[in-house]
Amino acid sequence: MSLTIGVDVGGTNIGAGVVSEDGEVLEKVRRETPADDVEATERTIAELVGDLRQRHEIAAVGIGAAGWISADRSTVIFAPNLAWRDEPLRTEVEAAVDLPVVVENDANAAAWGEFRFGAGADADDLMLVTVGTGVGGGIVLNGELVRGTFGIAAEIGHLRVVPNGHLCGCGLHGCLEQYASGTALVRAARERATNEAGAAALMSAAGADIAKIDGPMVTALAKEGDAFCVGLFDGIGTWLGEGIASLAAVLDPGVVAIGGGVSEAAELLMRPTRSAFEAALPGAGVRPLLELRLATLGNTAGMIGAADLARRG
Repeated sequence: MSLTIGVDVGGTNIGAGVVSEDGEVLEKVRRETPADDVEATERTIAELVGDLRQRHEIAAVGIGAAGWISADRSTVIFAPNLAWRDEPLRTEVEAAVDLPVVVENDANAAAWGEFRFGAGADADDLMLVTVGTGVGGGIVLNGELVRGTFGIAAEIGHLRVVPNGHLCGCGLHGCLEQYASGTALVRAARERATNEAGAAALMSAAGADIAKIDGPMVTALAKEGDAFCVGLFDGIGTWLGEGIASLAAVLDPGVVAIGGGVSEAAELLMRPTRSAFEAALPGAGVRPLLELRLATLGNTAGMIGAADLARRG
């Protein structure tokens, strides 16, 4: 059985796992990310790989990193939460671990993981939309991961939905992630909580301190049936569904999976997303409808996907 290592590099932590050919994670290790130090980050990756190799026979390593990855899957062109700028990551890590290495965008890796072993395992096409602090995703069409000419396709969160809207971290205004993310959920909750009588339960949970309102608090109250918090999910779900409808009009995938931390709210998010998607999809009522599903692999999707991509070379 061929074993590979998937490495998930985040701004806070680096996780590495040994993954089997059927997508099972056999062992995981994790360390904090020295995000401001290029060499230290790469050294940490190599050390995690070395740790796992003491107990497993490894054939290759796949690295998933948040950022723009070159089309040849070797260079990190830009990573917003790390110090990598035009960093030849594959070359550096290969030299350190003496194994073949593949580098992939973390959301692309997660999409591939869900396609191969998760929500899209029975499909030919899959679009993964991750809803967390921002909105990200990846696209698999006809069994192939869509990377684009320059390797930076599928920046789903930066689909522009509101001209002159909220300023986004990318420098533009009105991107989808400013309206359909966990950050958007919290912003809306804080903006509305002091002015609406229906927000009494949320204000009580926050001790009347707007700054203490966060996503888990809103989610917990929504799960208890609090109408104000349910309405907040309706808001971000509506934006998400409309964004997916625009993407579906262009790409026509068979399955869209919703992942990321906010997706743990399940039907609180999926119900308004489905409704808005069906209302906004061009030709709704006469064209086949894709399936909207919850992602199934959770926070291991990127690790599993990166490992599987490394196996494929």
